[in-house]
Amino acid sequence: MFHQFRFRFSFALILFCASSCLSAASPNIVLILADDLAWSDVACYGHPWHDTPHIDALATQGMKFTRGYAPAPICSASRASILTGKTTARLNFEFVTKNEAGFQKIEGETSLKTPPFTLNLPLKEQTIPERLNDLGYLTAFFGKWHLNSHHKRYLGWSPTHGPKAQGFQIAEEDFGGHPYSWGKKTPEPITEEGQFPGDSMIERATDFLGQEHDQPFFLMVSMFHVHTPIKTECEWLIEKYKKLIPENSPARNNRIKYAAFVETLDHYVGNLLTTIDYEGLEEETLVVFLSDNGGHPEHTTNEPLRGSKWNLYEGGIRVPFIMRWPGQIAANSQCKTPIVGYDLLPTFVSLAGGTADQVDGIDISPLFENSTKQFDRELIFHFPYYHPERGYNTAIDEIGSGDFAVSKTHPQSAIISGDQKLLYFYEEPRSEFYDLSTDVGEQNAATTSRVADELKHRLLNHLEQMQARFPTRKDE
Repeated sequence: MFHQFRFRFSFALILFCASSCLSAASPNIVLILADDLAWSDVACYGHPWHDTPHIDALATQGMKFTRGYAPAPICSASRASILTGKTTARLNFEFVTKNEAGFQKIEGETSLKTPPFTLNLPLKEQTIPERLNDLGYLTAFFGKWHLNSHHKRYLGWSPTHGPKAQGFQIAEEDFGGHPYSWGKKTPEPITEEGQFPGDSMIERATDFLGQEHDQPFFLMVSMFHVHTPIKTECEWLIEKYKKLIPENSPARNNRIKYAAFVETLDHYVGNLLTTIDYEGLEEETLVVFLSDNGGHPEHTTNEPLRGSKWNLYEGGIRVPFIMRWPGQIAANSQCKTPIVGYDLLPTFVSLAGGTADQVDGIDISPLFENSTKQFDRELIFHFPYYHPERGYNTAIDEIGSGDFAVSKTHPQSAIISGDQKLLYFYEEPRSEFYDLSTDVGEQNAATTSRVADELKHRLLNHLEQMQARFPTRKDE
């Protein structure tokens, strides 16, 4: 009898341990991707008046990365890189997708011809959902895709290159409550404090979370907030931020509306987190939150960082980046190690029990246990285009910090190695070298030094090895 009891106890213990290990190795994964949210837009990253309690709580419950990077300073390129684990240089997908193939038409004089537009994420590329499908995951997508040429309407999903064609088993197209969905009709104003508009896209995602799942799942919620147009029906939020934002603040009217937009984004993130917790999924779910690029310079300041979306200064690529997984990631922890969006694919695949090959990212899950760990690698960014296409000749010449103006972005690439960063500009050509440990605002450039020359050499070697596309002289 004793031996029978011992056998049953041992067998039960083995099953329990196996179940625990499986839970730790194969979590549900929820990826929340904000659109155009600046590194300094969130209260837990230091913003003085944006109210973001749900994102702040996520950081308190998990790990906040102070040097998390988007793979690109612009939407489509960043999303393509995140989903494939490859740099935009290797993908040859470095700009936003367009309606049709062609080349940039710049309003103003430029000396370089930029590469032709990439319209669709190639089907040959293996994405996060495709790799996780093979490892037994259920995969679902809701929100902004922006990885195919616009189909029938702005941001319309292509039947041949939309989410389902790229591996997502469940995908439902919906603008939600973003002003993209308003058309010509402005919704009724909301005056009651604490009330937010409903968002059908978020409701689709929470409905998915509330379903019974007999396998681990990967859910990607690709937000439309806080991308322009910056409009809100929450009049109570406008009144709130009129009182909080000083009268002498530059671009005050834009910042009031934008602050309301940021708080609305936070509310929707809260809906997702509340559903995860209510459904009892918190302990077995890795939640990842980040932005696809830096903030729009007319609506927010990326200070203390220089630059904004569309360029490779820190303001264009350093973004809020937070991960939560109770029991696996220490609460209220912080990590200074540089990570980048194209690290997510190899990390997710590793946690699911697989191995990701032929990618540029690395598995960053060792940081969950040791937040001070450093990796022997370099981050590569490549933007061989001009911006803006329209209004280039009237944009300001200097890329500044907190100037609330669109500036001229010239074709450029960048490499980050620890605290050292080099930007390479193709027109002259010329380089700018910064030590981010002492100059996070990138105000004091060294143009020549042994270290800068070595970084430039390594950057160009990386790009050549990745078969990157380069801008060329118009007379060539």
